[in-house]
Amino acid sequence: MANTIALARRLRREMSLPEVLLWQHLRRQVAGIKFRRQHPCGPYVLDLWCAAAKVAIEIDGFVHDTGDRPERDGMRDQWMKERGMTVLRIAAKDVLRDPVRVAEGIAAFCHDRLGRR
Repeated sequence: MANTIALARRLRREMSLPEVLLWQHLRRQVAGIKFRRQHPCGPYVLDLWCAAAKVAIEIDGFVHDTGDRPERDGMRDQWMKERGMTVLRIAAKDVLRDPVRVAEGIAAFCHDRLGRR
């Protein structure tokens, strides 16, 4: 766990451009929902996390389509699902294209999970 916390701290300093752009919108508690960035969760670090809705948001660049990454991502998603979490995987190119729209979509998804609208 200590290694995951240290990794999360490092990743907060080294966020990718899509993560930064999305965080700029979500950090303001969009529609009253609080998000955390680079949040340690078991053996993983989540790009973004909404604890109230139990939603992990992962920003996937092209590397997530190569090598053993799809399999590793699948195992990670299954681990979270077994613990009652939902994973939203969003393409980095979509965030780069329109971070406001992506942030609004994430907020709407979390509201739905919480039974709000």
